[in-house]
Parts: sequence; C-alpha cells; structure tokens
Amino acid sequence: MMNVRKGLAILLMTMLVFSLVGCGSQPTEESAQSSQVANEETKANAAFLDAEKQLEDALAPLPKGGNDVKIAAVEITLANPFWVTMKDGYEAAAKEYNVAVDVMAAPKEDDVNGQLDMLKTLLGKDYEAVAISAITPFNLVPGVVEATKKDIPVIAVGTSIDSDEAKKAGAVVNAFITSNFEDQGKLGGEFIIDKIKSGKVAIIEGLPGAAQGEARKNGAKKAFEANESIELVSIQPGNWDRQKAYDIATTLIQANPDLKGIFCANDVMALGAVEALKAVGKKDQVAVVGVDSIEEAKASIANGELDATVAMSPYLFGKGGLILALKVLEGHEMTQDVFWTPLGLVTKDNVDTFKGWK
Repeated sequence: MMNVRKGLAILLMTMLVFSLVGCGSQPTEESAQSSQVANEETKANAAFLDAEKQLEDALAPLPKGGNDVKIAAVEITLANPFWVTMKDGYEAAAKEYNVAVDVMAAPKEDDVNGQLDMLKTLLGKDYEAVAISAITPFNLVPGVVEATKKDIPVIAVGTSIDSDEAKKAGAVVNAFITSNFEDQGKLGGEFIIDKIKSGKVAIIEGLPGAAQGEARKNGAKKAFEANESIELVSIQPGNWDRQKAYDIATTLIQANPDLKGIFCANDVMALGAVEALKAVGKKDQVAVVGVDSIEEAKASIANGELDATVAMSPYLFGKGGLILALKVLEGHEMTQDVFWTPLGLVTKDNVDTFKGWK
C-alpha cells in the first residue's frame, strides 16, 4: 500500500512540474509576440512620436491644468479630415490636462461670416480662453476685438489674424502656434523638381486670401521659379475642393499635354488631381504633391498614385493650442512670437514610418 501511495505521489509531483513548465513557457511565447507587435507599432509611429516630443520640448515648461478650466476652439471646418484630426488633438490634450474643451467649426471652409458669428456667440458663454483658426487673416478680427475687451485670452492655431489690422482694431492674440506654410510649399515644389528634373508644372492653390494657402502657393512658386529648367504654366485656385481640383487638373492636362508636375495646397485637392489624371491615363506622366498627410493621401502614396505629401500634424496643432491656452491662463511668459510644429515629407520610400502620424 505504501509503494502505491509513494508511486502516486511521485506521479503527481511529475505532473505538477510539467504543468509549471508548460505555464511558464506560454507567457514567454506571448511576450515575444507582444514585443514584436510593440516594435512594429513603434516603427509605424516613429515620425509622430519624434514630432510630439519636439513640440513638448518647445512648449516647456508645460502647464499644470485642472481647476475646472473650460476652453473653446473654433476651427475652419469639420468637413475636412485635417480639421477633424486637430479636434482629436484638442480633446486628447484636454483629457491629459484634466480640463474641458468644446470644439466648433464653420460648415464650409469659405464660410467667413458663419465662423465669425460662431466666435461672437461663444464669447457670451463661460469659456475662459478661446483658440481660433481663422479662415482668412481678416474675418475673425471683430471677434478677437470683442474677446480682448472681455479679457478672454485668444490663441491662434494654424492660422491667425492680420497683425496690422489687429493692432489697428485693438485685437490681441496672446499666443500663436502654427507650421511654416511657405516651407511646406517649398518642400513640395522641390520634391517635384527632383523627380521630374525639367518641364512644365502647375500650382492648384487653396482659397484665395487664406493665409496657409497663399504661403504654400508662394513657397512652391519660389521653388519652381528659382530653377531654370522648370516652367510654371499655371496657378489656379481650387478653393480646397476636390471636385474643383479635378476639373482644374483635367483642363490643365488638355491645355498642356506635356505637363509634368502639379503642386496642390492640400491633400484633398491633390487626390482630386490624381483622379483627373488617372481618368485620362496620364498619372504616370505627372508628379502630384499635396499637403497635410491625411490618411487617404498616405494610402494613395502606398498604392503608387499620389507621389508625396508634406506632413504637418493637425493633432499637434490642437494639442499645442490647448497647452498654450493653459499656459496663458496660468500666467506663463510667452517666450516667442510664434511656436512652430514639425514638418515631414511623406513619399513611397518612408510612408511606413508615417502610419501613426496624425
């Protein structure tokens, strides 16, 4: 009987040892898989994580947040994915700093009066600071004047109001965060030049008078005109509209069958131009570059259609705008006139590292 019990005990101990060994090996395999996934995500997010760190370093010291702060943000439109991503940046930063933010926008990118009415309406509510992205350098000046009179700090995000007009009217912008829009146009134009070497090019700009569109147009124009091998044959306003850009590109290729490049002041228009060129079987002949690095643009680049996009981060615009609003409310000194967000050029060669860009 003792031998039977002893045998059973040995058997149970052996089973326990194998069970423990089995339990120990499974997490190791899962950990390896998790580690591999984490490494792939880090690679995909590499460009954005670096840009986010650059921004936070530039905005240091960072605010404390909290204290039931309520902030409003007026964007240009939520019909464009760029501004939706900026909204995400505002809301994520508000959660991080434990404050409240309400993000609003005009129904269309050219609704200058509607955007002004929206700003004036929210100034009558209980917001402690307002972030604005003006459609043009002039349309929100009266609203900023009203905010200044009410001692409500205004943070300009992406676009601001005209400084001379603001000074004349008594409108104060307490801080401004943006991207170098002219450099965006320059980067895009130089990419086209490097790709085509010589030939005819065109520019499809945004809404005439819009600060970011004008600067992008000017940056690309300067790049093209500085190269003797490049002939700039057309500059036309696409009003940020995809169908409008499609129609312009269709007309351009009909009038200039030997066209080799089109710079578009945003990705939505660039994608419209790509569609137009595909429709007439000439996409392979014409390099198209946009700006904004929206998801559809990156997918088009990966598919070998859109050639490149200049990446700025609307998410970091929103995050940076909210951080600056809190810094102003907390009495931080603004050490510079303009805070800049990082840029990147997305091509087929590096699009994988921009998968997490936002």
